[in-house]
Amino acid sequence: MKTRIDSPWWLAGLTSVLLLATAAVSPAEYQVKDTPGQHLDVLAPNGRPLLRYVYVREAEKPGGPATFDTAKVFAHVFADDGQTPLTKGPGGLFPHHRGIFIGWNKLQHGDKRHDLWHVRNTEQQHKKFTTIKAGPKDGTVQSAIQWIGSDQKPVLEEVRTHQVTSTDDTHTVIDVTSQLTASHGAVELNGDPEHAGCQFRPSQQVAENKSAKYTFPAEGIDPKKDLDLPWVAETFRLGEQEWTVQMMSHPTNPQGARWSAYRDYGRFGPFTVVEIEDGATQTFKYRFRVTKGAAPGRDVLAAEYAAYAAE
Repeated sequence: MKTRIDSPWWLAGLTSVLLLATAAVSPAEYQVKDTPGQHLDVLAPNGRPLLRYVYVREAEKPGGPATFDTAKVFAHVFADDGQTPLTKGPGGLFPHHRGIFIGWNKLQHGDKRHDLWHVRNTEQQHKKFTTIKAGPKDGTVQSAIQWIGSDQKPVLEEVRTHQVTSTDDTHTVIDVTSQLTASHGAVELNGDPEHAGCQFRPSQQVAENKSAKYTFPAEGIDPKKDLDLPWVAETFRLGEQEWTVQMMSHPTNPQGARWSAYRDYGRFGPFTVVEIEDGATQTFKYRFRVTKGAAPGRDVLAAEYAAYAAE
């Protein structure tokens, strides 16, 4: 079952409702449910929400007014009850950290520099859904996002894809692809590991219980010095339950990545300095493997990465 959307933004909600209705007839398929102007959920075949793509706006149309809390597109990941987010939204410690997100705080565009990390006077503006698929193997959501600079002019055009699966032994696997196109002149993506790149931020509870722990591909790795780690796994606690997220960086990603993977509140991910020429597109690909419990052994994590790298 496939639906492609290249028409007005409001068709996204209508199409998603149709997808959900169709999926109800085929319970073995993933489902997609859109709440127009707010968020879109990807559900497992049993109807349990797995991921929520959040694009909330004050006005339910592209170009409507945005506030700090609505100026960044991000994705929530849900626990196995389908209700509790494993990830953090707006508010809390460092309110610009939200779920699975991407941004750079020093984005050079011509003679101007823009901060698309903190988004205090900039915006990642969801424009429309370009592809929505719900089938027996996965649920996929692809969207067009415009990055708006501090001068309120577009800087980058992004196509962001979330492909979601869930199996008996893995709670959720989320493949995130970000295609950034410099349609408005050359752009340099810059910053530092603390304020740039693709990142995962767990629930605000983790900032309160300071439970985040990290597993690296080998003993003795220093993420502040060692470059291009293929993966990092983070284990954190919500209530009495531990969860582990293994973030993997595809080998086709730009080289020179430094990981932020040491904060006890749990934000982690790789950062790379990249120049995108006028009219060119840079693609970033990451996988988030979410499992319940303590971190698996390094051999298991390495095997998961090898499978991803071979795709």
